[in-house]
Amino acid sequence: MEQSLQFVIPTLLGVESLVARETEKLGLSEVRAENGRVLCKGGPGDIARLNLNLRVGARVLIALGSFSARSFEELFEGTRRLPWETWIPKNGRFPVKGYSLRSKLQSVPACQSIVKKAAAKRLGEKYGLETLPETGELYQIQFSLMNDQATLMLDTSGENLYKRGYRAQGVEAPLRETLAAAMVALSHYRGRDPFCDPFCGSGTIPIEAALIARNRAPGLNRSFSAQKWVWLPGKVWMDAVEEAMDQEYHGSYEIWGGDIDPAAVELARHNAALAEVDDLVHFEVADATRFHWGGLRGRVVTNPPYGERLMEKREAEELYRAFGKAWGKFPEGWQLYLLSSHDQFERAFGARADKKRKLYNGMLRCDLFMYGVR
Repeated sequence: MEQSLQFVIPTLLGVESLVARETEKLGLSEVRAENGRVLCKGGPGDIARLNLNLRVGARVLIALGSFSARSFEELFEGTRRLPWETWIPKNGRFPVKGYSLRSKLQSVPACQSIVKKAAAKRLGEKYGLETLPETGELYQIQFSLMNDQATLMLDTSGENLYKRGYRAQGVEAPLRETLAAAMVALSHYRGRDPFCDPFCGSGTIPIEAALIARNRAPGLNRSFSAQKWVWLPGKVWMDAVEEAMDQEYHGSYEIWGGDIDPAAVELARHNAALAEVDDLVHFEVADATRFHWGGLRGRVVTNPPYGERLMEKREAEELYRAFGKAWGKFPEGWQLYLLSSHDQFERAFGARADKKRKLYNGMLRCDLFMYGVR
């Protein structure tokens, strides 16, 4: 199967441009960023390359077709016309999930049922079966209904791409790896300057910084649904892995994570070992309110407790105030990138940010407060 494929890469809101940059760097064509997703075109080999290398994208979907769907009949017929037998073998499992926005067909369960019946009817006709066994590998169908336009897709990733495989467990309210990678990317960290996270928790931000410094593909330690698809040669995965490993750097970097909780620090060390970057990152028990680092320049990228989830707001504000005093002692060459959803963060911190960028931690709206950035 050598045809051109249309890829859809869902993203967290606010990071679409970062994902577009990632796909362009990988050589994909016709890259276009939209709200909450990035579109691009490539070949079958790019299924493996995208899944292995994307740091910020949520998953990799193949768009199979789009059509108007203002009624269940239109949704059924449009789905049935698609060549499902090209993608899904006789025994393939093909559950359906999706969403509907600003469309006449608002019931997602009803749409799921219609899409499932239509795909099953087409496959049954092509394979000469009244009942499909669905005992084989997973071919997850996804649909989107936006403004009465249906798009049908296949999910090549399986588990969300933020599940890198290095975090078997986490501390309370963890930061998704994809958002951590986005924060590091927005700081323009490339491995040259010292990199610090004084609220490191389970170590996600320093680990993502180490993966970026080493230029290590974040998906090397996990598997993907499309690895088991019969029409996709195993060679594309071997080639993508070889390409990714050939592009790794092997330097020494100053990457540090601290947390006041000894259990979190132990977990961070464990996760860094699973990510194979424990030789690059140093974790230690430390109080962020007494945080200091030598040198004239560096980056601090961090995600302190917000107040809504982990602490009372007043306690969070006291922590911000104390950390703001510690930050005030840093030389001008240092930069701070701090994620918070607290609506009075700057007042508590004691300084207005030089820049702010709206991001989302799951469904929680946050701001990335940037200091020392011109």
